[in-house]
Amino acid sequence: MLASMRPFVPALLIVAIAAAQSALTPGIKDFVATDAPVIALEHARIIDGTGAPPREDQTLVIADGKISALGRSGDVAIPPDAHRIDLTGQTVIPGLVGMHEHLFYPVTRHTPMYIDQPFSFPRLYLASGVTTARTAGTLEPYTDFEIRKMIDAKKMPGPKLYITVGYLEGKGSWAPQMHELTGPDDARRFVEYWAAEGADSFKAYMHITRAELGAAIEAAHAHGLTVAGHLCAVSFHEAAALGIDSLEHGIVTDSDLVADKKPDVCPDAEITAALGSVNINGPLVRGIIADLVSHHVAVDSTLAVFENAPPLQQRFVDALSPQRLLEYLTSRDEISTAARNRSATYVTKEAEFERAFVKAGGLLMAGADPTGNGSALAGFADQRNIELLVEGGFTPEEAIEIATLNGAKFLGLADKIGSIAVGRNADLAVIDGNPAAHIADIEKVRLVFRDGIGYDSAKLIASVHGRVGID
Repeated sequence: MLASMRPFVPALLIVAIAAAQSALTPGIKDFVATDAPVIALEHARIIDGTGAPPREDQTLVIADGKISALGRSGDVAIPPDAHRIDLTGQTVIPGLVGMHEHLFYPVTRHTPMYIDQPFSFPRLYLASGVTTARTAGTLEPYTDFEIRKMIDAKKMPGPKLYITVGYLEGKGSWAPQMHELTGPDDARRFVEYWAAEGADSFKAYMHITRAELGAAIEAAHAHGLTVAGHLCAVSFHEAAALGIDSLEHGIVTDSDLVADKKPDVCPDAEITAALGSVNINGPLVRGIIADLVSHHVAVDSTLAVFENAPPLQQRFVDALSPQRLLEYLTSRDEISTAARNRSATYVTKEAEFERAFVKAGGLLMAGADPTGNGSALAGFADQRNIELLVEGGFTPEEAIEIATLNGAKFLGLADKIGSIAVGRNADLAVIDGNPAAHIADIEKVRLVFRDGIGYDSAKLIASVHGRVGID
């Protein structure tokens, strides 16, 4: 087992986190804009997460953490004791359901090492409108479990967390923090152990073999748990046949693109080379899509992580610690023209694949994946992913549906979260603008409601200034 997975190490870290919490903020109260038992959001524009057009001048009533009334302003009876908030010119969307998130972040450009950000990342996710997050792999499972407990107990702000334990990685890993499986029996032991510890799902990685992946899927499904895959040695066709539940990043990781691929060998460079000339509308990719749809395999969009030099925003600069910011800016300046072109190819080809996948009936979800060269940051990259979906050909309403209701469907929670309707949980993001007309407005989050409690986005973001890369 990895040293970072031993129980006593995260336990010490949690003590430090708790101390930092008590020193820096008394729980979550500093960030709560309203926690009234009954709240009326009046004169809002509603984008409900179903892909439907926006509805103007709507009033939404929240009571006991749920949406109790919704309709045209003037037609909705507002309880006399309600805390009323005028949202004229503003938009309410469902809280984002991020399906490829992490609590860790790259902290150096010299070695592929990642460190958990248990203080800053939950705040950034929530501030950006992410009210539910499935982590897509963790290097410190016990830390993530304890952070989930603290959030659920309202001791710290953050989204509802579903913890994916991983990595289920084979021999040849590039990351020294990952355990390398020794065979199918080891894969089963891994799943059984972490299922008993409270994992919600598992993450298979690039060098896992077909036998190891099959064993892991069988063990996970026996517990009613799911397996996601960022694969390479195993192709999409092979993974679908084995029963995998979701595939991360899309076509840019599929070794089916390599004509002479060897069994259980990861041809990473060859996939990259093939991407430039692959025809997304050709028979090869059409066949991959048809196979995934017929096997009910979801795909997770992470377009933002492929941007190695996105527009540099002040909020991003402010969030990073001075040392991490210096390292990031230095590495960004060193990105070659070829690497920038490769990044653009990834985004273009993947967006084209995702449109074709959805058109064929596939379930497309979305997440930030705050890894790569550090350009994708928790929460901010979830918003950027929605923008890139729109730039890639989806309508704003479709992109929001992908980032909200589709993730809820995968989690089996569509009757509770992911859309705006009477009876749903009051997990909502209030946006100062109209993302249906200007998708960049998706970044202008003002308030985030989780279970009916309204959090001040600006205060949450300000609380982590200079901390990303430290904790």
